[in-house]
Amino acid sequence: MNDDMQKQLIQDLVIESLEGLDSFDAEMLALEEKEGNTQEHLRLAFRMIHTVKGSSGCLGFESIEKVAHAGENLLSLLRDEVITVDHAVISGLLQCSDALREMMHGLEAGSSPDASRHADLIQLLDGLQKAGMSQAEQGFGFFDGAPGAPMPAAAAGLAQTGWGLFEDEPAPAPIVPEEVLIEEVALKSDVPSASQGPRASESAIRVEVAQIDRLMNLVGELVLARNQILQLAGDKADPALLGPIQRVNLITTELQASVMKTRMQTVQTVWSKFPRLVRDLSQELGKKVVLTMEGQETELDRTVIEAIKDPLTHIVRNSIDHGLEDPAGRRDSGKNETGTLCLRAFHEGGQVVLQISDDGRGIDPARISKKAIERGLITKEDAARLSEREILNLIFLAGFSTAEKVTNVSGRGVGMDVVRSNVEKIGGTVELTSIVGAGTTMQIRIPLTLAIVPALLVSCCGARFAIPQASLLELVRLDPTNPARSIEWVDQAPVLRLRGKLLALLDLGPALGLSSQPIAEEAFVVVVEASGRKFGVVVDAVLDSEEIVVKPLHIVLKALGVFAGATILGDGQVALILDISGLARRGGLNAENKTLDQDRVDQNLLVPDGSEHLRLLMARVAQNRVAFPLEEVTRIEEIPASSIERSGPREVLQYRGRIMPLVRIGDCLGEPRLAAAADDLLRVVVCQMRGTQTGLIIDSIEDIFEERVLVERFGNERCIAGSLVAGGLVADLLDLERIADFAGMVRKN
Repeated sequence: MNDDMQKQLIQDLVIESLEGLDSFDAEMLALEEKEGNTQEHLRLAFRMIHTVKGSSGCLGFESIEKVAHAGENLLSLLRDEVITVDHAVISGLLQCSDALREMMHGLEAGSSPDASRHADLIQLLDGLQKAGMSQAEQGFGFFDGAPGAPMPAAAAGLAQTGWGLFEDEPAPAPIVPEEVLIEEVALKSDVPSASQGPRASESAIRVEVAQIDRLMNLVGELVLARNQILQLAGDKADPALLGPIQRVNLITTELQASVMKTRMQTVQTVWSKFPRLVRDLSQELGKKVVLTMEGQETELDRTVIEAIKDPLTHIVRNSIDHGLEDPAGRRDSGKNETGTLCLRAFHEGGQVVLQISDDGRGIDPARISKKAIERGLITKEDAARLSEREILNLIFLAGFSTAEKVTNVSGRGVGMDVVRSNVEKIGGTVELTSIVGAGTTMQIRIPLTLAIVPALLVSCCGARFAIPQASLLELVRLDPTNPARSIEWVDQAPVLRLRGKLLALLDLGPALGLSSQPIAEEAFVVVVEASGRKFGVVVDAVLDSEEIVVKPLHIVLKALGVFAGATILGDGQVALILDISGLARRGGLNAENKTLDQDRVDQNLLVPDGSEHLRLLMARVAQNRVAFPLEEVTRIEEIPASSIERSGPREVLQYRGRIMPLVRIGDCLGEPRLAAAADDLLRVVVCQMRGTQTGLIIDSIEDIFEERVLVERFGNERCIAGSLVAGGLVADLLDLERIADFAGMVRKN
């Protein structure tokens, strides 16, 4: 056998064995938890370890074969019900899996496996076999017979023939008549018949990851060429070329989707490691933990999968070590002794969301703040100004840890800062929510892929940049004539009022050193989010949205920390891809170092005494601007005027199988009613008034605001509770109780 063939066979052995051992661990854990059919778990586990043993033996790796043989012997006794499943047996078999996995990794690295390193393990497995056989002979365990009762036939046959259970070399198999063999093959063969479809080996092939990456790069170049062709076609619009160009566009899109599919893997490839991790760590810490997983079929790009392995592992370890209490602590808190750790994965907004939740003690903001001050990460003055969410985010600071002592699990001050930085490197975000005594949830949002991503193209100071849509929230056009769309200044920092909230702004030109000019009055604000914080990037113009191919940056540009890569546009020009997290750090807008503190800004705005926090829906009725309390609004509908009917003196609408009364706000305000054509659309705000779903007819919707406002009451106007200023606009706050009186609605008990 030549060297190339030997290397290929070893590579195939390593790949298949590692995949089989991962499945072996899952079967062992399911067996320990008594989930499903016990015999089915044992059969699958036995087949996997038997395959590892046989394959390694064929290639002459006797050390691997010897360790696998010891595990196979123990599994054989379990499968034949000679011994019963218990914690010690499962632990021994999992240790056997770890040893085989270690030897496979060593084989992959070029070292020769050495069984002497695992002599203690082999002795342990042999001891478990003998202990189980001893119990079976005495009638204990599974068979539960009387002392001195005869051994079951299966166990007796195994003990007498040996069959490789307690001997170094397996005895030859007993001779079985040919007709019996034929019958067993017909009944028990695992070979699929023609009606069962093709074998797995016939429906799938192994392809090197490097080959798929090369194919992906070629598809990326094809997408760039496609974009250039589409731009040229748009400029010249040659009718003879439009058909073929559209065909090329369609084929390129389908090819891109197909190649992307080859790189996609389910999140189960990462989660499959966690049941074993949770089991081992919970035993080490003396805790009871049950792991639940939802959405294992959610798919991600392979490169993204590789990038999130370590962050997810660290979060799971933290949840068990810091989040979940020990059984005694949970009993004292009135909880079940067994804690729950839940992993969820799902698609949302073109991204993949991963949630890691526990029902543990939660995170105490006071303790976090105290630890951060003790470690010198913040001052007492800073801590006093931070909101609860900002205090929780202190755990992402480098060097932060709440562990009282350093162990092999935690306490070294290295962890959550690396988790956040690793997630942000791939364009993701990390959000933390926690309730003291109820538990903690860590939510990670990551893009589906890193190779070809949708992006928004913007221009600033004559240069074009790309902003990944994963970070994009919305676009706002500045308007100096509209107070709600103009820039304000607080502590020499530009801000924009957006639905009652102050949004910090970062002017892209000065941030990149391209310009020192003030912000243009009619610029665009791209609202983005990074590190759990929203802010606006001010640009000169918004150009287009496009799927871009991400190209790596030169080390000089990468060191700047504000660019995530580069791409080639349809006209052949290069555009830099902005790193939103890097921009936030450059502008001092990240959660750890903010030049604009939201709470401090609100205090500096001098909100009048007597103000209250309201969420308002702003609308127009003739020349009046009115505001609805948003918590009273159920839905907003558009209905044709012809759908309005009458029931007695009032207007009604058939709405979701019920009759909904209608009230015209214009009538309440004394405005003259204008005639409407049958096909005119009317805006209806659906509210719950006196136990009845009621539709309030208005002219148009303006905006939604959430802020502290002072309601001024100048008189006893009909249906008006008072006047207020929200978003720089004066509006009348509607009094729904007075409107109900005006409409003659009866109060329901």
